[in-house]
Amino acid sequence: MNWTTFIKNYQSYLRIERGLSKNTIDNYSFDVDRLCLFLEQNQIQVSPLKITEETIQQFIYSVSKQVNARSQARIISGLKSFFNYLVFEDYRSDNPLELIETPKTGRKLPDTLSVAEIDTLINAIDLSSNEGERNRAMLETLYGCGLRVSELVNLKISDLFFDEGFLKVTGKGNKQRFVPIGHLTQKYIQLYKETIRTHIAVKKGFEDTLFLNRRGSQLTRAMIFTIIKDLATKINLNKTISPHTLRHSFATHLLENGADLRSIQLMLGHESITTTEIYVHLDRRFLTVVMNTYHPRKD
Repeated sequence: MNWTTFIKNYQSYLRIERGLSKNTIDNYSFDVDRLCLFLEQNQIQVSPLKITEETIQQFIYSVSKQVNARSQARIISGLKSFFNYLVFEDYRSDNPLELIETPKTGRKLPDTLSVAEIDTLINAIDLSSNEGERNRAMLETLYGCGLRVSELVNLKISDLFFDEGFLKVTGKGNKQRFVPIGHLTQKYIQLYKETIRTHIAVKKGFEDTLFLNRRGSQLTRAMIFTIIKDLATKINLNKTISPHTLRHSFATHLLENGADLRSIQLMLGHESITTTEIYVHLDRRFLTVVMNTYHPRKD
């Protein structure tokens, strides 16, 4: 079997046995595809069963000139997963990346927005257009519920449980969770549904998709990025932001207002509390407030 066949089998394994989403599978596959491109460009003819640690090291050295340490670490992790699969299926007896160290990346804390900045961002939306009402509902949902962008674009009308005050969200690995939704966010979603979405000619297969483009299809993740970046430019916001910034701001503002990490972990859909601890940065002022509020020797 050649690289293409092994990659297809690997993708099937990730989808069927590990239950990963298409986006996650695409990311894993991209790392292996990048290795294949390197082999092709350097005229190295070797199968995934025979490739050695030395060849992998050459590839990683080449990659290190093009991407930062965090991206290198992700690529190494993706390749380790592929070769672990080959070992698991008894195609290989060893993983050529077993002794290859992942570069130290440190803890990168994402940008966050203040409540005032989020208000300014959302208020900059042009509500005179149909897309404006939709965009306001989407940004309110990203911030109000702390969703990932992929979770937002895949949100279904059948996932809305407004009477109970929850959204059913399908996250990484197709794992589902219920996330609380506030009355304000409900109001803007309902407004979009009743005044804009009802007048869109919905394409077949997207009848249950909540947020639609003007052609009646599901929005792309790239479109959400573009909407947010255009708004940031419009208000002269001197920060590099993305849909994930609103998710991080959701978690940070909850924490600053007294929410516990375990509750935030459940709402964000993190498997490990460690991820939440890295994701939510604790500023010193907040830690001082916690200390002075809860410690028995505070006085």
